[in-house]
This record gives sequence, structure tokens and C-alpha cells, in this order.
Amino acid sequence: MSELKLIVMNNMKEFGAIVNEHLKEIKKEENDFVIPLNQVRFSNGEGKVKLLDSVRGKDVFILTDVGNYHESYEAFGRVHYMGPDEHFQDLKRTIMAIKGNATRINVIMPLLYESRQHARNGRESLDCAVALQELERIGVSNIITFDAHDPNVENAIPLTSFDNFFLTNTMLSKFILDNKINFNKLLVISPDEGAMKRSRYYSGMLNCDIGMFYKRRDYSQIVNGKNPIIEHKYLGKEEEGLEYLIVDDMIASGGSVIDILKQLMPRKPKQTYIMATYAFFTNGLEVFNQAFKDNMFKKIYTTNLSYLPEELKKIEWLEIVDCTKYMAEVIHTYHNMDSISPLMNGRKEMFELIEKKKMEK
Repeated sequence: MSELKLIVMNNMKEFGAIVNEHLKEIKKEENDFVIPLNQVRFSNGEGKVKLLDSVRGKDVFILTDVGNYHESYEAFGRVHYMGPDEHFQDLKRTIMAIKGNATRINVIMPLLYESRQHARNGRESLDCAVALQELERIGVSNIITFDAHDPNVENAIPLTSFDNFFLTNTMLSKFILDNKINFNKLLVISPDEGAMKRSRYYSGMLNCDIGMFYKRRDYSQIVNGKNPIIEHKYLGKEEEGLEYLIVDDMIASGGSVIDILKQLMPRKPKQTYIMATYAFFTNGLEVFNQAFKDNMFKKIYTTNLSYLPEELKKIEWLEIVDCTKYMAEVIHTYHNMDSISPLMNGRKEMFELIEKKKMEK
């Protein structure tokens, strides 16, 4: 078996350092698995990547966060903050620096690059599919992501391994342990029809009912790159005093979530929780602060799989679920060529945890 090595891009250094420690515990090793690298930027913004150790014959796992908007460099005498395109380019540079010397190259990209542009409408680009094909062409064996916006984009690379992990078990365990939940009154809410598969999975794990909001859009105009939402139509159980769990893959500006919270208020919910794998809050954070003050929701659960600024980490209503140990288990499983099915399920353990919580009441 090839020796495991971890390459951690600058955009995921803190997370990767903890994953490395977990791997040392799992594999009972004293030496680090991380191969250091230099990500260089020239004064005109061009870049290069240089590995500082050999990867010949190694099983290499590259960790990258294309959503990290805190990383910056100086170009033309000004500070320039990196976007997803530049992070993806640095990932490709890293793969090219390996030059085919590794036994296997595995890319771990929790936030899938261009995942929101996963389908084509009219004269649009198909960025996510093309990016996956690029990685395939330059020698990547496995692509690992978490809660992809649309997992069907894997059809762009039918001959390359593409695995999409849901953090359901990890996030729900934290949610259940943190709160006193009446599971008989719990209802999982899908914010739109696109999130129904995810919501059905959550409701199955929690053994509870499901509701959905349908986004009615104005297709006659485009605002900020998308058709604006006119209203949210609710489909599901009509009852007062329920506990709601709204689940989605990401919160960007959060406008849709706020609209849904407003529509749930007349139903006099006992508690409302929100769960999103990625919480960007690109704008509108003050709206969530006000919604929390108005008792429209109790907690938002998210992960540390993509960059979160320090001011977000200090917010009382945001609960950040640590996924570093789970990531290390994923890497260990891939390296050993073991089945990933146990990492993808967890239903039995979830049911046992729920029963235990029920008995505590």
C-alpha cells in the first residue's frame, strides 16, 4: 500500500492541521502526514506552486477550500482577495507540480467549485462540469466533496470516482444532543423543490414528517444573476406548535430563509432551527440578528468545511459543527481502500441516539 500524504492548501491550513492530528491518532503514527508547499504570487498576480518534499509513489490527498474569501495577495501594490477561480487555479497548479509522480491523486474539495452553476439554461456556461473534466484530464483519480448543490453533476465524469458525502449524521448528532426536541412534533422543512432529496434524507434519519416551500419566480427578469423570487408557497402539514428544522446545503444572502421564517410565524412554532452545511452570509447578517431577536429561530447549525470569519464564530445563534475528525476518517477509509458505505449511512446510530434522548425526558 502506498504511503499516505496530505497536501493542505493555504485556504484550509487551520482545518488541515487538525485533520492531520486526527490521522496520526487513527493510524497510530507520530510523524505528520502533511507535505509542505509554497503558493507563490508574482507582483502582477500570476502564481506558481512548489512542493517542498517528494510525493513519488505516495497516495496524495489534496485539501482545498475554494470558498475561502479571506486569503489575499498583493498585486500592483494593492491587496487582492482571492475568489473561487483563483483557488481552483492553485489547485490545478498543485496537481501539475506533482507531475504524475504520485501513485494516486485524491482531491478533497468540500465546497465543490462552481457547484451553483451545475446546469445549463439557454446560452449559459456549464462551469462545474467543465471543472470536473479538467481535474480528470490532469490526472486526478478521486474527487471527494460534501453536500454538493446537485450531485448529478458527477455525470460529467462517468469514468472518474466522484463521492458526495452528506454531513447528516455529524450535524444531527450535535443538534439532538444540544436541544430538547419533541420528535412527535418535529417537521423537516425543504426550502425549495431542489432541496427535497436532502430533506427526505434528514426526515428519514429523524423518523419525522416533511414539508416544502415552492419558490415562485419571475422568469421575465434577472437580478444578481438569477430570476427573483416572487413568493414562497408552503406544501405540508398545517398545525400550530410544531418544531421546525429547515435544511439546505448553503445560506448565501439568506433572503429565502428569512422569507420562510416569516411564513412559519403565523403557525406559532414552538422552535425553529436551521441547518446548512455552508453558511456564507454574503450579506444580510443584520437581518438574521433581528430575526433571532424576534424569536423567529433558535439556532443555525453549519460546518467548518469552508471559511468562517472570526466575527461569525462569536455569534450566539450560530452553532459550528466540527468536521475534522469525520474528514480524517474519510481519508483513512480511502487510503485503506475500504468501503465508504459505513461513512454514508449512520441511520442505526441515529435511531439509537434519538431513543436515548426520548428516554431522558
